[in-house]
Amino acid sequence: MIYRSLYPDPVIPRSSLPDYVLAAAASQPTHPALIDGDSGETLTYGDLLRLVPAIAQSLAAVPVRSGDVVALMSPNRPAWAAAFYGTLAAGATITALNPQLTQREVTRQLRESHAVALIADASVTEVAQAAGAGIPVLDLTTLCETAVAADGYRGGPFNPESDVAVLAYSGGTTGLPKGVLLTHRNLVAGLCQHEAVYHVDSRDVFLAALPFFHIYGLSIILGYGLRHGATIVTMARFDANRFLALIGERRVTRLHLAPPLAAVVAAADPRFDLSSVRHAMSGAAPLDTATVVRLELRLKCPVGQGYGMTEASPGVTWVPDIGAGTPAGSVGLLLPGTQARVVDPATHADATGSGELWIRGPQVMLGYLEAPAAAENVIVEDGWLRTGDAVRIDESGVVWVVDRLKEIIKYKGYQIAPAELEALLLEHPLVADVAVIGVPDTTAGEIPKAFVVRKEIDLTDAELIAWCAARVAPYKRPRAVEFVDSIPRSASGKVLRRVLRERAQT
Repeated sequence: MIYRSLYPDPVIPRSSLPDYVLAAAASQPTHPALIDGDSGETLTYGDLLRLVPAIAQSLAAVPVRSGDVVALMSPNRPAWAAAFYGTLAAGATITALNPQLTQREVTRQLRESHAVALIADASVTEVAQAAGAGIPVLDLTTLCETAVAADGYRGGPFNPESDVAVLAYSGGTTGLPKGVLLTHRNLVAGLCQHEAVYHVDSRDVFLAALPFFHIYGLSIILGYGLRHGATIVTMARFDANRFLALIGERRVTRLHLAPPLAAVVAAADPRFDLSSVRHAMSGAAPLDTATVVRLELRLKCPVGQGYGMTEASPGVTWVPDIGAGTPAGSVGLLLPGTQARVVDPATHADATGSGELWIRGPQVMLGYLEAPAAAENVIVEDGWLRTGDAVRIDESGVVWVVDRLKEIIKYKGYQIAPAELEALLLEHPLVADVAVIGVPDTTAGEIPKAFVVRKEIDLTDAELIAWCAARVAPYKRPRAVEFVDSIPRSASGKVLRRVLRERAQT
């Protein structure tokens, strides 16, 4: 059985992502596009129209050529957007890096992506230069301040259907992070698909606390906001009190949340003025019904959810901001142009009740970088993308997330691949075997817990956690370690995570 969106299919223009996103910029050149929440630094839409081709031409002199990959490592700030769209205008591909990554992690992503240059914020210069491994490291501020476009510069050539705009890293349904190939058409389609369900205009103000390097922040906050002429207030570093204060100071109209952030807003002290907010959305992980109710009481406005994944640019479902109401706790309706199946993950036959969600649509990725076997396991017959999530779809077309079939751990909306942490822990000279699972946490959603077989009894959990903390980004480090005599495995050697989850609950 194939479920189809209740909305008409979107009309997707044959356009590059920068051209599509900035199409309306010329009509409001003095309107603020991005404002730094700390410094007040502002880029207008006219500034973006000037900077994007200028940065594209500056990169051509590096040289960056059409089809090359350029890495971008910076916290959220207005210049991030200029560098991102400027790189795409040069015909290159962007791979964005979390500024919390360690030198080891940055080096791996640069090598795997074959990046030819790294654009880095001053706050990460030391790590960027150490990890650069011979490629040019460009200062983000200098790039924006010195970029000047010659008259007539048209940027790099592109084919929106096949040219990759973003090389995003995701754990997929299992295993180590993989490079997700998202074309210009994928990302433009993802924005077009929200037109019928998310009504944003130039009067809106977004608050970008969620990072731009994450597909949610990149597409839904940055891309959709700029496409519709909104003002985006950026936060380089999250601080709960500053986040809540900025809502009132900047008269933010729409909030984009993940569950931990939603809990912060729901519990906000009355002294914080949140009266400007007229709509809120939560994504990246399921938001429980109780939090939705508390959030609506605090904000006095509707709160919806969306469901998606990096491999889908990222949108799959959305709770409409006007019109068709959907029950609290659901993730809404299929986006326009999206088809779905609910299947038995073992037999691939239609499931009765709940089952694995498969989706198909113009937003689905091209594939994984240099990993055709992984892509074949995720994009199966007739172009269906296996999400790795169990859902049910009711008679009204409303989608409910029931469970997660894939192994990925969601810590405050960030994806953590158990296999990555397991490989790291096995490098420790006193670790004989290891398995990592996610365990529920009221603040973070899930935290990574490691079950470790140690070679010497003197090894402590604190030592292991500190050892990991020195080698991975803060959000990835295990929050708990339990020493065990053996790791439960199947006859084929696969970790029996179900057994470990049951043990963690006792």
